[in-house]
This record gives sequence, structure tokens and C-alpha cells, in this order.
Amino acid sequence: MKQIKINPKDNVAVMLEGDMQGHKVALTDIKKGEDIIKYGYPIGHATEDIKKGDHVHTQNVKTNLSGTLEYTYKPKRNPITKSEKRTFLGYKRNDGKVGIRNEIWIINTVGCVNKTSEILAREANKLYGDMCDGVFNFVHPFGCSQLGEDQKTTQLILKGLVNHPNAAGVLVLGLGCENNNIPVFKTVLGSWDEKRVKFMSTQDFDDEIKEGLRLIGEIADYTSKQKRVECDVCDLVVGLKCGGSDGFSGLTANPLIGRFSDKLIGAGGSTILTEVPEMFGAETILMNRCENEEVFNKTVSLINDFKDYFTSHNQVVYENPSPGNKKGGITTLEDKSLGCVQKSGSSDVVDVIEIGSSVKKRGLNLLTGPGNDIVAVTNLTASGCNLILFSTGRGTPVGAPVPTVKISTNSALAKRKPHWIDFNAGEIINGKDLLDEFFDYVIEVAEGKKTNNEINGYREISIFKDGVTL
Repeated sequence: MKQIKINPKDNVAVMLEGDMQGHKVALTDIKKGEDIIKYGYPIGHATEDIKKGDHVHTQNVKTNLSGTLEYTYKPKRNPITKSEKRTFLGYKRNDGKVGIRNEIWIINTVGCVNKTSEILAREANKLYGDMCDGVFNFVHPFGCSQLGEDQKTTQLILKGLVNHPNAAGVLVLGLGCENNNIPVFKTVLGSWDEKRVKFMSTQDFDDEIKEGLRLIGEIADYTSKQKRVECDVCDLVVGLKCGGSDGFSGLTANPLIGRFSDKLIGAGGSTILTEVPEMFGAETILMNRCENEEVFNKTVSLINDFKDYFTSHNQVVYENPSPGNKKGGITTLEDKSLGCVQKSGSSDVVDVIEIGSSVKKRGLNLLTGPGNDIVAVTNLTASGCNLILFSTGRGTPVGAPVPTVKISTNSALAKRKPHWIDFNAGEIINGKDLLDEFFDYVIEVAEGKKTNNEINGYREISIFKDGVTL
């Protein structure tokens, strides 16, 4: 049966066809306690003697992961080749950022106005839809009955959404009595463009729908004057994400995303990698690519702080991969992580940013946050990503507020779910080089080509929570 050995050091190969597609088989006899090597790194150890040709999976492999560790900076940096200058047609905003959509967003300060925002978006699209790329609202249950860091996280996520360059205009919608009321939220938001951002507390108006539509009409008049102009790709910020992964993720779609990331960074652009738990077991690859010791130390804190988050809730750090991942051939968290970090390419790590923070240094940035798909795409959006590259081997329809490009790891998924998948990376397994085609496709998306999540209305947010609800 056809199989592939990823790295010369590996003692397992990945099956490429049949019922075992994506799963691992032993290339040699492996003794109990011996490391299982894939991608050139240990992904766990054998829990029993394994014979050459045996299926290597959860029945005979256990993770090597444990709690927080000490790390030493061992720089292994790879100079990135400068890419050719590339431009696209985008929207230059007054704050210097560049957007790829000209939308109106309704951002709720509190979950109590979720239905109001839904009604406003529906009615506003009837009235003003031809003056922008659409009016969208994003529901969430928070903004009140939260304390401390939870409320701060909610505010920072909402601030990131308000300031997002894909939103040409924003209506901030509140109730009036919530903890995160509009006057409080304004202190977090700081400065804003009064033509671009309007505010409304629904308790202040007898007819909140009428007043909301009036304000959106003012915003629509402003957005209609925004036009696409030539922009440099160096102004693009692209999120890197995987979900519903399988045994092909680290062989096809994730390496393709990594090569895209290197090419964009070579042209002066920026990418953001998140899903911190899916760095566990592969973190030293990222740490040794940090551009200096300061960034290395921030990366160490990123990893160990998230491990502490797990253990503070009496959870082990390796409670991953998911049942679907395992069915697709991923055995341990190290196995998943080594495939996951392929999305980072080979560029230097230039910075580590917190939830709600935006890119300050162009290049590859690491963003704190969990691997949960909707939380992760929300975090990426709030950090200013114009679009998100999302690889999947099992398939998922989930989408962020921004274009979410679904890249299938295998051709079978692309054929079966064409309404989910935007780009098929499955042919890479047959030796096809898709980088230039993929880069061109992303530029088309930046210039207005709609992704399936946009076409089908899959746009949602989920805000990270770790505390008491009153």
C-alpha cells in the first residue's frame, strides 16, 4: 500500500490510501518505551512492542508531554527570500490600516441586545445593502455579569472588532445598564472616527429599531464613499488556523499555508499563528526561530502560562487530539502540534501578542489563545487579520467575521464538501506545487472574491472565558 516517510529520522510512515489513509505504520520493530518518530521529532512512546508494518496509533502509543518546562534559546533562524512586489485592490482607512471588505458591523456591548442587532442587520441590509458589502452583526452572551480578566477580555475583543479595517463603519450597540455599558466601553476603545463609529444604548430610545436604522443610514452614507485603490500586500495581515485536522494536515494544507506565510512575509506582510495548546510538543521549533532572546522569553511564557491554565483547572496539558482527529490518523498532541506548526513556515518569530492586541511588528506573530475553532478565529479577527487561512481534513463550515479560506488536506473532502472548501491542497500529496496558484487565489479573495463562509452566511464569534459569571 502506498505510504510516505516524512523525515529520514522517522520510524513510522503515513498511509496515503485505503481505510488506513492518514494513519501511521511502523517502518521497523519498535520496542516498548521507545519513541515514535514523525516529522523527525518524537510524537510519544510505544506502550508495547510494535512490529514492522503494525498500525501505530492510540492503542499502542502514549504522549511524552507533561507540565511546564525550562527551555534554552538555541537560535536556528532561516533567512527568508524577499518576494516580488505585489499589489492588490483594497480599502485604505484613515488610521493607516488596509481593509479587504467594505462592510458595516454591529458590535454588541452586551448579549442582551443580540436579537436587536439581528433585526437591525436584517432591515439595514434591505435599506442600505447596495451602499456597502453588507451589514453584519455578531452575537455573544457576555458584557455583563463578568468580573476582572473576563470582562477585560470581552472588552478587548470588542475593541478589536470595532477597529477592524474590513469594517468601513460600525454601530456599537448597548443596552444601558450592563457592566460594559457604552460610556465604560468608550474608555477602553480610546479614540474613534465619529463618522465611522456610532453608538446607541437601546434603553435611551422609545423606538430603538428606528433610531438604529437612522444611525446605520449615516454610516452607510460614509461607507459608500470608500473605494478600492491599489495597496501593497505588505499591508495584509493573515491568520493561520487549522481545525478538524487529519493525518494529511501536516503533509499538504499546513505546509502550503506555511509556504504562503513565508512568501507574504518576504513581501513585507504579516501572519498570525495561534492555538497555543497545539504548539505543545513542537514549541521548541518556534522558540529557536525567535528573532532575539526577548521574543524567545515571551514565547516561553506563552507556552508555560497556557500549561498553567490547564493545570489550574486540574486538567492535563495533553487532553487533545479530538475524536475526529484520532479517526483521521492523529495519535497524540505532539503528532497534532508538529503538523500544526507547519503553518508557520520557516520565518522568524518577531513577536508574541495578547488577546485583543494587534500586530506591531511585521512578520510572523504568535497570538495567545486556545485551539477551539470559533474562539481562535475570533481572536485572530480581533487582532486585525484581514482574512484567515483555515486548513481542515475532516471538514467544518465554521467562519469568522472575516473571509475564512477553507483549505482541504485531501481531495476526497474537497469533492464531497464543495460548499465548505475553497481550495484543495490534496494534490500536493501527488507532487503538485500549488504555492503560486494559492497565493493568486488569496489575492483574489483580498480583492473581493467571496469565500464559502461569506456566501453561506457562516460568520460568528465566541469570546474566551475563564472566570466567574455573576
